[in-house]
Amino acid sequence: MKRKLQVKTVIFMTVKRQKYLSAGIFCAVVGAILLALVPPLILARIVDTITAGKTAACSFLLLYFASLAAAGFLESAREGLLTVFGQKITHALRSALMEKFTALTADEMSRQEPGALVSRFVGDVDTVENLFTSGLISMFADACKIISILVVIWFQNRGLTLVLLVLLPFLFWFTRHVQKNMLAAQIENRRAVERASNHVPETLHNIRTIHCLGKEAYMEQRYDRYIGESYQAMERTNFYDAVYSPVVLILNAVVVAAVMLLSASGNPQVLKLFGMSAGTAVAVINYISQIFGPVESLGMEIQTIQSAVAGIHRINEFLALEEVEEGSDAKDLAASANESETENRSSNENTTKAGTETEKAGWTGEDRAEEIPFVEFRDVVFGYGGHIVLNHVSFKVMDGDQVTLAGRTGAGKSTILKLLLGLYEPQSGEVLIHGAPAAQIKEEERRKLFGYVEQTFHMVPGTVREEITLFDPAITEAQVHAAAELTGLKEAIENLENGYDTVCTPELFSQGQWQLLSIARAAASDPSLLLLDEITANLDAETEKAVLQALKRVAGNRTVVSISHRTSAEMGRIIAV
Repeated sequence: MKRKLQVKTVIFMTVKRQKYLSAGIFCAVVGAILLALVPPLILARIVDTITAGKTAACSFLLLYFASLAAAGFLESAREGLLTVFGQKITHALRSALMEKFTALTADEMSRQEPGALVSRFVGDVDTVENLFTSGLISMFADACKIISILVVIWFQNRGLTLVLLVLLPFLFWFTRHVQKNMLAAQIENRRAVERASNHVPETLHNIRTIHCLGKEAYMEQRYDRYIGESYQAMERTNFYDAVYSPVVLILNAVVVAAVMLLSASGNPQVLKLFGMSAGTAVAVINYISQIFGPVESLGMEIQTIQSAVAGIHRINEFLALEEVEEGSDAKDLAASANESETENRSSNENTTKAGTETEKAGWTGEDRAEEIPFVEFRDVVFGYGGHIVLNHVSFKVMDGDQVTLAGRTGAGKSTILKLLLGLYEPQSGEVLIHGAPAAQIKEEERRKLFGYVEQTFHMVPGTVREEITLFDPAITEAQVHAAAELTGLKEAIENLENGYDTVCTPELFSQGQWQLLSIARAAASDPSLLLLDEITANLDAETEKAVLQALKRVAGNRTVVSISHRTSAEMGRIIAV
């Protein structure tokens, strides 16, 4: 079943799991807002006392500094807790992205460019972390701080409150204008960075072709163009960021100057709105700075939030990609295949040789039509990006059969194996294994059902044993040794310094031995079906002979579907593709 996971879901689940951390952040934010209102009021009281010719009590001075210290402590606590929370979000998002990546269909996975994936896993996730550490919550705290200050100022100087209320709509419009333009620039920058990030591995992958064709300058120009596009987008972002702060600072200075001039006016009507004591004037100036300070920081917070929104949008696009769907009707497919293989193995043993010769001459399988084929392609059509590779392909492979797919390069032979492995689904027709769709076999059952050997061995970090088992705890030590003996590698492995516990390095085995290890890996779980994709294509004649002998021992009476361009490597019946 396809999961409908989004960034907001991951964040909600993280908040739910980290409830004490979330509560601590809430308390720190609220406490810092409230305590920030106290020091100016205490300072106003001290100034009014001094201007009245009296001595200010030490308790007021101590209370003033204590309130400043408490407000600073809560601000620091908020920043620290937000940093921890942001790291929790980062961990949860990257885990969700990796889980999604491993669940993608092979078709979707093949479309993902390395640069785009790196950009999502690193850059986009980091912007979401910044959304909490220096974006959304900080913006919420600043907004609450502005509102609370306006409430306090209303009781101190109503004229100033009215002036600020007139200015707020302009600030809101100006902020929205900056926000929209910065969002567009951020999205464009991310796309440019993605293209630049993907250009590097693309260049390394094709470096020999680039050198042979003398295309170094062309590749450099492409990279420079991507970097230039990113630079231009960042320039627009920096422009709006640079404009925003000076505008806010100028407004701050204008408001303070206007209020001071009006408070010094001798007009009774003006003084009714703007008149105030010296202490209140000190408090008001302090509050004005506290209002415009957060408004100024909103510019950076807007930039952070817009960058995070762009990142969230890209992450959600990735999380919405098509996943492999596993059907319940294939739940016991591997078990039934193993059972059927056991029942048929003894009967097929005496007929395989004769059957193979007959099938090469054109045997159609009609004499076994009542049996359910192990593998069946029913009028299969499949292609890549609109290009049809398999056009109405149909064939059957019965239990115990060993067949070779033959055809020109690009005819779709490797694609047939990928369809059997369930990595792709046909665009029309059916790919069946024991009567059930191949793509619906559950992941945990595939290792028991399939043994797949590719043209070249792909080493994973680990020991020789782990190369064979692929970290599958269900494969026993006895199965590992049996697979090594079948392929003729047992003696070579046991002669290593640490035997099966030897850590693999590229120089540990020869090319032929690596291919034998690949066959041992496929055979270790005792699969019912072996899929072989040109496994001798890169080997010399002598090494090929050794590999084919090992393969003959491993294949036994299993069902085998192989691909080979060499007649010496053909197995059983030939199926033209």
